[in-house]
Amino acid sequence: MNDISRRVRLFYGTAITVLILFMYLPMATLVLASFSRSKFFRFPIPAYSLQSYEDVLSSLSIRGFFWISLLLALAVAVVSTLLAFFGALAFARYDWRGRKAFQKILLLPILFPQAVLGLALLLWFTAIGVTPTWEAAIFAHLVWIAPIATMVIAIQVYAFDPAVEEAAFDLGASRWQVLKEVTLPILAPGIFSGFLFSFLLSWANFPLSMFATGADQTIPEWVSAKLQSGYTPQVPAVGTLTMATAALVMAVGYGAAWLLARRRSPAG
Repeated sequence: MNDISRRVRLFYGTAITVLILFMYLPMATLVLASFSRSKFFRFPIPAYSLQSYEDVLSSLSIRGFFWISLLLALAVAVVSTLLAFFGALAFARYDWRGRKAFQKILLLPILFPQAVLGLALLLWFTAIGVTPTWEAAIFAHLVWIAPIATMVIAIQVYAFDPAVEEAAFDLGASRWQVLKEVTLPILAPGIFSGFLFSFLLSWANFPLSMFATGADQTIPEWVSAKLQSGYTPQVPAVGTLTMATAALVMAVGYGAAWLLARRRSPAG
């Protein structure tokens, strides 16, 4: 039995190590390439340099693309989370006549390839006279991201006991008080996760942005254009900064959530 359990642990440990390497080795390679002086990546790196980062930070166009990506992701995250909160209640909390049809329709955009969905949105924008800009891309991202955020929050809603709300109503609380003091605090982890998902999915999105932003350009679009037309050492530096921004958002977000949960706990 000890040999079998030892072999099982060894197998699981090896599998997890291979999986982690498979997931993070490309990212580590990108980070190493961003510090190389040579135009193309070679390992071991012949000479290290921060010139790529200096060029990126001094480039007005790249900084403009960064701010467009950031504003787009923040707008999508806020609007998507708001829509997803009420959508999740309709999806998982209340029983109404069109609920099953709503659940099926909500999942359709997720199943479409993003390139096809982006092309369809571009044709629709053209038909109704909307000029593709980063503001129009907010709507394009919402079509795909809002359903995902709804599913994320719906997971929390399914675990929500309606008796808690009913008890608050019995004690004389108004609907607004129940929403503010009962529903929102209980669903807060799911709402927060939906916000993070929305931000990160929009931040790194390329297919929908390519069709919807028009003359405006996001960081993923800039990276794609450079890979196709003229690779420069700035590409891995921009990629590293993009990953670092996403990691920072997750770290700050989950750190704030941990502090809030600790403050609300009876022991805290």
